[in-house]
Amino acid sequence: MAPSLPPRLLRLAGPTPLIRRLSVQSVLSAFGDGVFLTGSAVFFTQIVGLSAAQVGLGLSIAGVVTFCLAVPLGKLSDRFGAKRVWALASLVEALLYLVWWTVGSMATFVAMLVVLELVSTASRSARNAYRFDIFPREERVASNAYFRAARNVGYTLGALLAGVALATNSNDAVRAVPLATAALLLLNAALVSRLPGVALHVEHDSPLEVAAHAHDRGSALRNRGYVLMSVFDGVLATHQVLLNVVIPLWLVEETDAPRVLLAWLFGTNTVMAVLLQVVAARGVVTVADSLRAQRRGAFFFVLSCGIVLVTHDTVGWVTIVLVWLGHVTVTGAELFNSAGDWGLQAELSDPARRGEYQGVSQLGYTLGTVWAPAAYTFLAMQWGTPGWLVIAAIVLLAAIGIHPAARAAERHLAREPEAAPAA
Repeated sequence: MAPSLPPRLLRLAGPTPLIRRLSVQSVLSAFGDGVFLTGSAVFFTQIVGLSAAQVGLGLSIAGVVTFCLAVPLGKLSDRFGAKRVWALASLVEALLYLVWWTVGSMATFVAMLVVLELVSTASRSARNAYRFDIFPREERVASNAYFRAARNVGYTLGALLAGVALATNSNDAVRAVPLATAALLLLNAALVSRLPGVALHVEHDSPLEVAAHAHDRGSALRNRGYVLMSVFDGVLATHQVLLNVVIPLWLVEETDAPRVLLAWLFGTNTVMAVLLQVVAARGVVTVADSLRAQRRGAFFFVLSCGIVLVTHDTVGWVTIVLVWLGHVTVTGAELFNSAGDWGLQAELSDPARRGEYQGVSQLGYTLGTVWAPAAYTFLAMQWGTPGWLVIAAIVLLAAIGIHPAARAAERHLAREPEAAPAA
């Protein structure tokens, strides 16, 4: 059972006991992740003894390996059960953080990072598959909105705890960061293992799910519409690059806004994600609803580009207000894109291959986003106004392209079995 919460927190955690239990799990998991993410740079450089370049190279190697194995890792959930894989992967992930104390070279660092990323990927695919399976159709997107809001709370708590450790300037405190993460993730694994088993919701299934249940549609990679849709969705999700990379660099190098504004920008983003994600996801159930949410997200993305590009020539409070508005609007893109993403994944995944489809979603997301940090930074910082317009055009094209891709994925699931080999 979920811990007892005050009435106000109960409302924020979700409308049903199961959603609240999974919201608590989301806070706990993100709490652990947030502790290590915040303290990892210091841990890797001061404790392990790596250079910043070595850390970056190790992360890239782990990313490439994970990309290649995302779909096979997703299949584990379909074969052994989403809850079972999620619980086991969560336990292994927690224990792996204790291994960080034994890492002392580049080779062991890369090996450890690769294993951890593979386990995390399997856990994430299983978790998402479980969430789609455990809830009836009309609750899937709304419940994920609560979980995302909860994860933002968890990440904030993790950053605060790691910040306290880093503020001590003590290597012993930094060494305790993986231990704190492991302890939190062990609690998370225990909570996951006690979640209820998946129940069928036949009366709530969409016609596409009924058709997919009736006939084997083959590998998720054969659903080319879904693969393409995932890539376009990844492009639309590059709002994170604007939030975390481009707008902060633009503020520091191209505007007269004070650097302390960065703290307010990230604070605003966190508050909006916690308070407004459920609102943005309201009413998103069908493919049409999800595509509408994607259009709204793209609108806010393009609007943010238009607002931020003019701050190169503004001064004083005008710059401050406009940069803040640019961050608010790109946060709006984040909220609506997330809602549309959940809806499309829930509606267009074969229920018998939910984990495999999650692997394809991660594959497409990587293809849609991996190029964006370098490209967007170059376009904005080197080209200025024309570069911002190119970024907006890229997003607009992705918003247009995701519609026929989603409809193609829809037709693939609805297709008669004798026509399936032609997919």
